[in-house]
Amino acid sequence: MQEETDRAAVWLIDSTLRDGEQAPGVVFSRAEKLALAAMLDRMGVPELECGTAAMGKDAQEELRALLEAGLRARLTGWCRARREDLEASALCGLRSVHIAFPLSDIQLGTLRRDRAWVMETLAELVPMALTRFEFVSIGAQDASRADAAWVREFAAAAKQAGAMRLRYADTIGLCNPSSLTSQMRELKEVCGPMNLEFHGHDDLGMATANCVAAVEGGADCLSVTLNGVGERAGNAALEQVVMALRYALGRESGIESKLLYTACRLGAQASGRPIAETQPIVGRAAFLHESGIHCAGQLRHPLAYEPFPAAEVGKSGTEIVAGSHSGRAGLQHLLQQLGIDAGLAETEQIMKLLRTLALARKSGYASDELRVVHRLSTQTPVTHVMNHQPSTGFSEAEPR
Repeated sequence: MQEETDRAAVWLIDSTLRDGEQAPGVVFSRAEKLALAAMLDRMGVPELECGTAAMGKDAQEELRALLEAGLRARLTGWCRARREDLEASALCGLRSVHIAFPLSDIQLGTLRRDRAWVMETLAELVPMALTRFEFVSIGAQDASRADAAWVREFAAAAKQAGAMRLRYADTIGLCNPSSLTSQMRELKEVCGPMNLEFHGHDDLGMATANCVAAVEGGADCLSVTLNGVGERAGNAALEQVVMALRYALGRESGIESKLLYTACRLGAQASGRPIAETQPIVGRAAFLHESGIHCAGQLRHPLAYEPFPAAEVGKSGTEIVAGSHSGRAGLQHLLQQLGIDAGLAETEQIMKLLRTLALARKSGYASDELRVVHRLSTQTPVTHVMNHQPSTGFSEAEPR
């Protein structure tokens, strides 16, 4: 595995098995955790935040199973700022830990702690952790709501204590990209050789944008989860971050993007949270077209209305469907795929029928349904099609 301190790619830490499983109602079996970890490892994710040993015997046994799976990725355990959490992680055989400290006044008040406790505990736990683990990461929890000068003071203390990485956590997703870039630049100056990580939540729908902004500001590492699964609105989504870094910033993550489509479906199955049709990158609609202008453009050039080829994320390709917005080019393309050579007049008749059907159905028609629409157009007056609608719903079609 490429060392974190010697790499060109942005280092990704996938927290599906830890932060992802904290989402309400999400519970992974041991077999599912092993399957997810194996897939993430196969994709080239360099580090997995794989659980919390302090949660008890079952969690510890699962961590041991992951450690015995022969993965290439670094496996990191999550710890509260407590000695017993570090001891539990060491007993599992973990060689990498992340220790989270509350930083905002709200979080400190909730835990009945103060800044003096943070600094004293940091100075105590980091040296202790360094005697037991090969890698020690320190977390600035709720840093986005903490005083910036205090965050920098904490970062300097973490570096002084010997921590190898600082995590800036946007715990409730309040960062905005423009200000975050500036914050990362200032914090990176304090961190120096200590790596800087951004951990973003999606409460305002900006987790991916904030990840890009953080890297622009000098962040070396990013926390992500498959499909963005996580508490409340979720975390930064692995698949979105990988492709946003590539196309919005010109940076790579070292991830095999052709496995994203498969990996996200595995994550959806394990979490019990289906992939939304309009989900960026891996949702069915991400490469789906109906509009006449768009379909005609796509048929002339494969990137006319898509940011990158579907095959780049492991999808078979662009999909065109028929519906109320279909144009002649797209419709004739679909008909030709079915072996139907429709002339101009016949195509116009089918388009007219499609608009009537789609209005009643509130949906488009997949290519395999278009044969039925074509037959109706030749047999049934448009004014009577309401009684002859195909029964299969577009929304029920399997993703392709």
